[in-house]
Amino acid sequence: MAGTQGTQDSILKVAVASFIGTAIEWYDFFLYGTAAALVFNRLFFPSFDPLTGTMAAFGTFAVGFIARPLGGVVFGHYGDRIGRKAMLSATLMLMGLATFAVGLLPTYETIGPWAPALLVLLRLIQGFGLGGEWGGAVLMAVEHAPANRRGFYGSWPQMGAPAGLLVATAVFSYFSRLPEAEFLAWGWRIPFLMSALLIGMGVFIRLRVAESPVFEQRQQEKQPPGLPVMEALRTYPKQILLAMGARFAENGFFYIITTFVLSYGTERLGLPRSTLLNGVLVATAVHLVAIPAFGAASDIFGRRPVYLAGAVGCALMAFPFFWLIDTKATGLIWLAIVLGIIAHAAMYGPQASFFSELFGTRVRYSGASLGYQLASVFAGGLSPVIATALLAQSGGQAWPVSLYMLALAAVTLVSVYLSAETFRERLTEAPGPEGVSAPSSHSPSPAPPR
Repeated sequence: MAGTQGTQDSILKVAVASFIGTAIEWYDFFLYGTAAALVFNRLFFPSFDPLTGTMAAFGTFAVGFIARPLGGVVFGHYGDRIGRKAMLSATLMLMGLATFAVGLLPTYETIGPWAPALLVLLRLIQGFGLGGEWGGAVLMAVEHAPANRRGFYGSWPQMGAPAGLLVATAVFSYFSRLPEAEFLAWGWRIPFLMSALLIGMGVFIRLRVAESPVFEQRQQEKQPPGLPVMEALRTYPKQILLAMGARFAENGFFYIITTFVLSYGTERLGLPRSTLLNGVLVATAVHLVAIPAFGAASDIFGRRPVYLAGAVGCALMAFPFFWLIDTKATGLIWLAIVLGIIAHAAMYGPQASFFSELFGTRVRYSGASLGYQLASVFAGGLSPVIATALLAQSGGQAWPVSLYMLALAAVTLVSVYLSAETFRERLTEAPGPEGVSAPSSHSPSPAPPR
């Protein structure tokens, strides 16, 4: 096993490279979400009232998620045919350049409707790049890892998400301390322009890691698939659908907790930006520790029990989250965000290994990317928009948003419950095409001989 899955040194090198590269890409993506909550409604949609402007800004945020499945299909195609490594530098360059360009955009006051139109175009490019990045990053880590540590090492690229959010929020929080006029004039642009400094470092690191040994072994044995996405859809339709369902609570909750809460707190409750941004920073630091902890736990207890625990935790937090935020007490606000993010980590930690193990090596990049990215359109991308609309219809009451969060959790609970346990599967073998456990199957069993 060690021979095919890499030495300890190479595993650590790949894990660190996956973490750093993914953190840079998520920095680019999350930076936009923070700006959409706090700035874009005023600079790119000034003709709307504040609530409608916020919905329009979150609409441009959602556009990035629409492009993510297309990125997953395109980069998954080449990732399954020519390798995981080659795709990672391309996606990083694409994301970085789009983010840098956002920092140069003229506002509505300067060029009128062209400003939001260009903003949407750049967000589409961001989403396209991120759609292809996730699959390659997690597969490099999971396919290099020893069989009994895939959950732990697979969580390293997942840690890139909170790391990127932590840096994006910290940088944005720092510049938001500027006087209001200066911040809106030029201060908000600096975090976007800083992306240019990160691109070269990320590409350099990713070029220094070896290709996945599992992929190389498969290439020696069989011809690559002609159309990996079609083969994945034909062979693993249930896995793709269940992976999508498994993401609903994880993805939707995350953007409500880290993005929607910013506009809810500042516009609905009149809280200072710093109170909410600092709460997200504290929670993100906890997230960085919790993700690998839950990933490692899934190597012991299995992917499904850990994932299910996270979905239950999210359901239990649906109403208390807003009760705590509505107190306007800084400590309780931070507690709400931290508890929500811990529940999220229980799903996000084992997710990379869980989704990777659902598919055979021939189409793993395409299959895992489809399940992951398609759900992001309906869950993460729309959750701030839906939450804002529900808030408007209820006259500012948060309980409809809590019901929406419960619905997301229900979809995930059913999907994970129906999924097969995968933590003892061998990545060098393709899982059975059925890939679904009977509803009464709660304990994992060793992979059958093939």
